[in-house]
Amino acid sequence: MFADLLDTLTPLRVAILGFGREGRSTYAFLRKHFPQKPLLIADKAQLSLEDENVTLLCGDNYLDVLRRCDLCVKTPGISLRGVEIPASVRVSCQTDLFLRYAPCVSIGVTGSKGKTTTATLIFEMLRAAQIPALLLGNMGVPTLDYLENVENSIAVIEMSSHQLEFTTVSPHIAVWTNLYEEHLDHYNNGFAGYAAAKAHICGAQTAEDYVIYCPNQSPLVDEIVAATQSNAIPVRLNDQAENPFLQRLAMVRSDRLRGNHNLQNIFFAERAARLCGADDESIARTAAWYAGTPHRLESLGTFDGIEWVDDCIATIPEAVLRGIEALETVDTLIFGGLDRGIDYGSFAEQLAKTSVRHFICMPETGHVIAKRLADYCDGQSIVSVQSLEEAVSAARALTQRGSICLLSPAAASYNRYKNFEEKGAHFISLVTAIGN
Repeated sequence: MFADLLDTLTPLRVAILGFGREGRSTYAFLRKHFPQKPLLIADKAQLSLEDENVTLLCGDNYLDVLRRCDLCVKTPGISLRGVEIPASVRVSCQTDLFLRYAPCVSIGVTGSKGKTTTATLIFEMLRAAQIPALLLGNMGVPTLDYLENVENSIAVIEMSSHQLEFTTVSPHIAVWTNLYEEHLDHYNNGFAGYAAAKAHICGAQTAEDYVIYCPNQSPLVDEIVAATQSNAIPVRLNDQAENPFLQRLAMVRSDRLRGNHNLQNIFFAERAARLCGADDESIARTAAWYAGTPHRLESLGTFDGIEWVDDCIATIPEAVLRGIEALETVDTLIFGGLDRGIDYGSFAEQLAKTSVRHFICMPETGHVIAKRLADYCDGQSIVSVQSLEEAVSAARALTQRGSICLLSPAAASYNRYKNFEEKGAHFISLVTAIGN
């Protein structure tokens, strides 16, 4: 199958659109197997590359590359919203190429939230059962880096909507954790376009494949799953009432995996790992020790009498509300980030009903939500700040000792930071400085 990919690529004019982590990985893969092949590389940023067989297209007109190639391997973060793609051009991505040509069983995990936790749990459950596995995809491991070394392994791939947008092949096992409004600025048709991209995880499955999902969580997911040819496996939190093993998982799960949403992720992972041959003991042992995903309800410790929790990966309202519910003693919430068109209308009302007493609101969305909070709050304080430094300072002054200050943005971080990891790292540095 790998040879088939090389045969397919040989006659094509290939362009790499976006030269971030995945773009550089694609370039390395192509150069390894086609040392002299002419390539096009396009990016809005200015690039410099010592390769006489590469033509660079940089700057505002970088999308013109779509008129100069046969195959465009696109980096996930670049949006083609409103862009007319010539009929002669095939837009693909690493996820699509991997699923199409990798000689292995693949497990794909997608969802608005819970992807990383669920994918990592599946991977660790398989490893505990001594089943060869690789953890690839959206957590920062480009799939093409491992395409030549996956035979006899199971590839567990975290798949974002951006990675699925131009993917027309589905994994053998698809796990769809949930579906909420997110990335509405990236797609044609907003939420419908976002959901359509996600749907590719199971849209090409056959009667020999499986899709694991939570019924009644999203009518749209229910509809998409019902239209597939694959074996649908519903997974619900209340399944544990009749399943002693799921009861056991609920009892032994790691303290870091707090909240019903994480219990749901464990149940998703259990089902996928079991389909691949993992045994009860390996599954339970993994659930008991797994420490969770960085920046996902990550306790940074207690400083100045306050427990500080980093949930910077929570970029949608539903994730914030789940985090508050899981932690139970959140006194102060820091939130806000890039406005991507998400409707925050009901979010403010729901926040006001939580136990949070202090809302610290950062640009851009935090300031918008602050105005709506004022209509619903009764005695809670609402503080608008301009930076994370100001937010931490305000939290120190306001938060009741013995309780929690939670950073959970309910928005992307791109207005001030490269990504949520950079924002989380900044928060960590500010918090740990309190103890010095």
